[in-house]
Amino acid sequence: MTGWTAGLRILSNLADRRRAHVTCRVPPGALAGRGFSGAAAAAGIASASRFAELDPYRAATHNKGVMNGVDAVALATGQDWRAIEAGAHAYAGLTGSYRPLATWRVDADGWLCGAISLPAAVGVVGGATKVHPAARLALEILGPTSGAELGQVMAAVGLASNLAALRALATEGIQRGHMSLHARSVALGAGAQGAEVDLLVHRLVESAEIKHDRAVLLLHELRSETR
Repeated sequence: MTGWTAGLRILSNLADRRRAHVTCRVPPGALAGRGFSGAAAAAGIASASRFAELDPYRAATHNKGVMNGVDAVALATGQDWRAIEAGAHAYAGLTGSYRPLATWRVDADGWLCGAISLPAAVGVVGGATKVHPAARLALEILGPTSGAELGQVMAAVGLASNLAALRALATEGIQRGHMSLHARSVALGAGAQGAEVDLLVHRLVESAEIKHDRAVLLLHELRSETR
């Protein structure tokens, strides 16, 4: 109809006209823990957010925390997570400076307020969402009625994931969480089962020696105590 010749037969993954917007407001008391007051944690998170707004090096890791959550939902529901990643990072740099996808501020009442805007060209009909049984099950459990609703869920999970990461970084540091994850893998490798896993993880972290041999020994002691 136009007389033009098509040069590229693919759409852009930068779906900036199909974005999901999510906001939240968190009471400071929900952020307190491990020697940090809720107010101090909220201030630290807001400061970390501002850092990401000013420094693209920090923003890259900030956004990685967002995408930890977004990608998990995308994978579970059969979406093209690589396209979502590409679009999100392109959107973060759309102004000419790489920016954080999620931002945090402390309001006049001391509550922590978060907001995120995320390109979310996702769907609940067709493609892998209907072919892959795990994706079908995930969508059935989640229950989104439209692609727009699924996009909002992804953005909400991304915002929550970012909050968890910033809270850890702004307070006790993220190393404790990493140690616990590593300790859980070691505990499972040592043969811990059921309720034993959490007990063994706790003992491994307390011992500061997260190794297989140590886990086997501690598991033996744990089972001896139980008997």
